[in-house]
Amino acid sequence: MSDGTALAGPDGAPRCPWALSTADYVAYHDEEWGRPVHGDDALYERLCLEAFQSGLSWITILRRREGFRVAFAGFRIADVAAFTDADKERLLADPGIIRNRAKIEATVANARVLAEWSPGDLDALIWSHAPDPATRQVPKTLADVPAVTPESTALSKALKKQGIRFVGPTTAYALMQACGLVDDHLETCVARGASL
Repeated sequence: MSDGTALAGPDGAPRCPWALSTADYVAYHDEEWGRPVHGDDALYERLCLEAFQSGLSWITILRRREGFRVAFAGFRIADVAAFTDADKERLLADPGIIRNRAKIEATVANARVLAEWSPGDLDALIWSHAPDPATRQVPKTLADVPAVTPESTALSKALKKQGIRFVGPTTAYALMQACGLVDDHLETCVARGASL
């Protein structure tokens, strides 16, 4: 049983314990999680996937990510904004994604909101909520990693104020972790600081 500290991975290097249950998690942890993501479409994709993950395990989303990308036109904001009611019905019948009507509706509605923004606006808004790394304690155990922060609460409010749906403070913080706004790899994790 882990005490929440980093554990040896398949290659013997220490990693965040959540990353060790499957090879998919190890790859995601080592190569993506906590690394900076920029670009409106790329951030829109992460925002959508975090919303779909709400109430589910991340591995469920990770293993369907390619299906999501096909179903949602590569998460190109302009393309998803043009989705019709027929597209929504197609998505509800697609076994390659999570078929949740409210989340599908929010994904399309959010694209329609974002399609009205200027290029770079989503990137700028999200990254404006990145905390100063010098003000954050490096987590030693999983217990040191928050689920919500003042910054994620502020990001959630800022997005909601603009009409973006399905982005509460916990989802906003998961987005911040996944997209490198914060580095929540544990102190002894091999991936700590890898994106710097």
